[in-house]
Amino acid sequence: MSLDTAPRLDADALLDDPQTRIVVCCGAGGVGKTTTAAALGVRAAERGRRVVVLTIDPAKRLAQSMGIDALDNSPRRVEGIEGSGELYAMMLDMKRTFDEIVEAHADADRARAILENPFYQSLSAGFAGTQEYMAMEKLGQLRARDSWDLIIVDTPPSRSALDFLDAPKRLGSFLDGRFIRLLTAPAKAGGRAGMKFLNVGMSMMTGTIGKLLGASLLRDVQTFVAAMDTLFGGFRTRAEATYRLLQAPGTAFLVVATPERDALREAAYFVERLEADRMPLAGLVLNRVHESDAAQLSAERALAAAEALDERGVDDAGSGAKSAGAAGAAGAEAAALLRLHAERMQVLAHERRTRDRFAALHPEVPVTQVTALPGDVHDLAGLRDVAGRLTAQETPGT
Repeated sequence: MSLDTAPRLDADALLDDPQTRIVVCCGAGGVGKTTTAAALGVRAAERGRRVVVLTIDPAKRLAQSMGIDALDNSPRRVEGIEGSGELYAMMLDMKRTFDEIVEAHADADRARAILENPFYQSLSAGFAGTQEYMAMEKLGQLRARDSWDLIIVDTPPSRSALDFLDAPKRLGSFLDGRFIRLLTAPAKAGGRAGMKFLNVGMSMMTGTIGKLLGASLLRDVQTFVAAMDTLFGGFRTRAEATYRLLQAPGTAFLVVATPERDALREAAYFVERLEADRMPLAGLVLNRVHESDAAQLSAERALAAAEALDERGVDDAGSGAKSAGAAGAAGAEAAALLRLHAERMQVLAHERRTRDRFAALHPEVPVTQVTALPGDVHDLAGLRDVAGRLTAQETPGT
């Protein structure tokens, strides 16, 4: 099966459907997820929807392309939208989101104790999986507010596109795990029982864990978990609720990839994972696809013509005629252009083989292709251009 016979992804129909409330753009790093999310946001807003785009990309491209000086943890309205809808954009502040959770679910004294705790400050700033977990938290917050009828999420740049789905479970397991429960047990037991546990149980742990963590850090951890005790269950509960939200009708995953082997291999892996987890996959956005208006001239014919021009140039040079020299220069230029065309045809052929391999493995996945732009996207006009290519119904190169 080739990509030409794969089902088409109708992005406009997806964005126009009022039942679509969340669109998650995912895929390997460097494939254009941020640009795709922003372009979809512009398209949906200009077709009448009230949209917020949540990006987790630390490079400030989204803000720049939308004409905003900087994005932060609060949605900011994007000016210049043409149409009846509205567009807001925000960039996840991982630590601030964690702080907001603490402030919302603890009284003032306990919240202050947690926020000032050194272990909490380290955890909230860089614990493995915290960024992905907080992205899920922020998504849950945005959906609960019901201020927007469409939320578009640009998933974190990470080693694996699967981290976005896995991290909430990992962090929830850590916060509810045996080690944390053991550390919180003295505070839960209280009084003499608590002191007895602390004296016996913790003295056994301190010999080993204290050497690994250091006594000071161990005390910080104990203080942290004692203050956070009432919040631990909430982390897992909210993670599970957001996970179910991602599985629910109204959510659509778009896997973004480029026509390269590694990117499409990651995309195929993600498609299989989404299916296994019963996540609603809308389709594949194949980004930066090359095309040519002279595709009927194959690489082989172009190279053969270039070689013929080279041979003619050698013959003309041997004749010594002035006009022959001018013709030879023109022929050399034409031969160089033919070779450039041959290289482009070889790139197109490689992309097509790679795309067709994906289509053969996943013939049920709807696909839309976005032709490569001549330069980077810097403004709303560029995002509109991307959106127009993304929603075009013609297949590049046909």
